[in-house]
Amino acid sequence: MYPRLRFHTFSHSAAFLGGIALVVLFIVYGTRSDYNELHPAIGQLLPAGHCLCHSSVIFECTTCLESVSGVSRPAVGADWEFLYGRDDGNEGLSREQCAHAFPGLFEDIEKAKSARAGKKLEKADLDTMVIYKGMVRAMVYAGELYVIEVRCMGEDHRKKVVATLLSIFRAMTAIPSRKELPNIEFFFTIEDMADDPDVPLWVLTRRVQDEMVWLMPDFGFWSWNLEGIGPFSQVASGIAARDTDPDEQWSKKIPKLVWRGKPSFNFKLRRALLNAARGKPWADVRTIRWQSKTSMEEDFISSADHCDYMFLAHAEGRSYSAALKYRQLCRSVVVIHKLQWIQHHHYLLVANGTQQNFVEVERDFSDLESKISYLLQHPDEARRIADNGVRVFRERYLTTAAEACYWRALIRGWAEVSFEAELYEKDPSSGRSRFRGLRVESFV
Repeated sequence: MYPRLRFHTFSHSAAFLGGIALVVLFIVYGTRSDYNELHPAIGQLLPAGHCLCHSSVIFECTTCLESVSGVSRPAVGADWEFLYGRDDGNEGLSREQCAHAFPGLFEDIEKAKSARAGKKLEKADLDTMVIYKGMVRAMVYAGELYVIEVRCMGEDHRKKVVATLLSIFRAMTAIPSRKELPNIEFFFTIEDMADDPDVPLWVLTRRVQDEMVWLMPDFGFWSWNLEGIGPFSQVASGIAARDTDPDEQWSKKIPKLVWRGKPSFNFKLRRALLNAARGKPWADVRTIRWQSKTSMEEDFISSADHCDYMFLAHAEGRSYSAALKYRQLCRSVVVIHKLQWIQHHHYLLVANGTQQNFVEVERDFSDLESKISYLLQHPDEARRIADNGVRVFRERYLTTAAEACYWRALIRGWAEVSFEAELYEKDPSSGRSRFRGLRVESFV
């Protein structure tokens, strides 16, 4: 009897473990698959991952665009107004001109300062921080940028670190009074998600609850080394060059929603988009497999060619998706699900009203079809939203002038709640003073 009982126990256990293994196998396959379709049974097994579908960020910055609309403007000079075509490439706007030209751009800096009220940052706070991969410790001193410590993992990290440092340096060197910038010391990370969001760190993106981190522009504003992208200003000027006759270009738009991406970056969310659009006459929504020559030939669409479509879908990835800023360069209707991850310029997103500059849908895309159908039946409304998007983003808040203004505001804002950086330290062996860090020119 005992051997038989033991045999049955083993059989049931083996079957149970085999079932568990099969489920795990399906989940691994589903979360890593970048094919357009999955069997429905596999889709039901997939966990939510980073898609927290029951909550989202709501942007309510009603005053952010008032000055852009001419309602009210802080005094700068008798005649100066920000003018696209003249000022968008001026990285050396004065502090007053920055505030005048880009109301609402610095909202997250103000929020970060408020979160640290009464909790001044000390050097010891940085000294005790764990340096995870993708993190850099840097310093601004007497108008120069220094690199103190870096932890890069491979060539991709190195490129993103260099791009971020060069963006900061460009913003610093663009003004004649750069030595008047405060002396600060800080950490930043080029990872999509901070390993520890509860420490004082400059990041690409954050969630509402991540109050200790500070948002910075992502590396792509300098350049993104992917096919069909390159320097952001070059992509922007190329798209603008195609849009010299907006009426004619609009009339030629393909009346469809387009999206290309990797589902594995956020499988639950992006699969929901694929499922909502599958087989619809208004959709050109497909996956792309970057390592597949066939997929690249058949599915790849450059940033500029996205602008040929009337509607552009955006879906978050592991956290944020860096693709959004490229979509916002187009005179097209950008369609965005309710967001979880904030970037520094997201406060300028307006989901309704006369200044609406994108269309918001649910995170499960359940209302996607109804909203696209409505806009196809009301093309004038679609055109108004697209025009607003160009006016707000391509022609103002995503310009190199705006980016440089933000970097300098970030440096000044950080200084208000932090210790003053020191350029020298004592060499423990000789007792002599020595430089801390390496000038960015030498580091690059």
